Amino acid sequence: MPPIYLDYNASTPVDPAVAAAMRPLLGDAFGNPSSGHWASTPAKLALEHARGQIATLIGAAPEEIVFTSGGSEANNLAIKGTFFGASRNGTHIITSAIEHPAVLAPCRFVQRFGASITYIPVDRTGRVDPDDIRRAVTPQTALISIMHANNEVGTIQPIQEIGAIAREHGIRFHTDAAQSVGKIPTRVNELSVDLLSIAGHKLYAPKGVGALYVRGGLELEPLIHGAGHELGRRAGTESALLAVGLGAASALGQDLAPMERIRALRDKFWYGLQDRFSDHVVLNGHATHRLPNTLNVSFVGRIGADILGQLSDVAASTGSACHSGRVELSPVLAAMGVPEKIGMGAIRFSLGRSTTSDEVDDVVARLAAMSPA
Repeated sequence: MPPIYLDYNASTPVDPAVAAAMRPLLGDAFGNPSSGHWASTPAKLALEHARGQIATLIGAAPEEIVFTSGGSEANNLAIKGTFFGASRNGTHIITSAIEHPAVLAPCRFVQRFGASITYIPVDRTGRVDPDDIRRAVTPQTALISIMHANNEVGTIQPIQEIGAIAREHGIRFHTDAAQSVGKIPTRVNELSVDLLSIAGHKLYAPKGVGALYVRGGLELEPLIHGAGHELGRRAGTESALLAVGLGAASALGQDLAPMERIRALRDKFWYGLQDRFSDHVVLNGHATHRLPNTLNVSFVGRIGADILGQLSDVAASTGSACHSGRVELSPVLAAMGVPEKIGMGAIRFSLGRSTTSDEVDDVVARLAAMSPA
């Protein structure tokens, strides 16, 4: 059997339809979208069509979409742009203990300029309690940033409830939706968010492109200053090529029906592991409030990296990291209170559109052939 890819939360392949949509931009549509003459027109039209496709996916207006270089830049723009913005009304930021580094690092950065950060804990399933956020709010709270779904365990956060709290107190609310867009509904008004980050390479678009939804009327200080592109929110000549890729991927992402097949494969995977390993395998993350493609499991008493080392042709991720020869528990699992004996054996299998039932069966069988303890 050829190599098996089960690391779609890390990066997705470019969908053939996305590649086909981008191909014409490598030819005639080479002009600068902002130039205003005949050579810029095809690029400008393609750019704005893509902006509309992204807006449609999340229920926004096209002018509320800012193209970025990816999810990390979108998160940085949301956090730093709010903190350094002229309309900021406080210096306090609320986030969670299990955010992606692309949120945690900008939060640490603005601390150097006077920000105070509250890190909300999560329960054993990786869920934030909205009441903890309510209690953390102060008159100085300028931003709440809670991810929609966790990249490691797939746990989906109660974003609507948190959004209601933010609205009640007049606080700007950002969610990192890099993992959720195209997998579960991500309509900005239903979620009650003001800012939402998208990463192209999690959505079957190329790497190097993303977007930030900015609710109309909100002001952000740009990260990149220059000629005022993207309505003054991000300077730099836009790449119509990459924008078209993200737009085409967004159009495909509107159809969530394929995720039901993927959910069924994920559950088949989990039931197969339970059948073979019994209480030697543990689910990490919420049983139901979880991304349909994500299965994070721990092989009790084992090291996840060692297991994957014996499955060299299976692409997946571990729940531990090796630093200077020492294996460390994932910060996400640590924040969830997962015991080290369990957490060290964690592996994240994330499925995608190309995952097959035969691949799942093969991986389960090969794992079962290994000693469970």
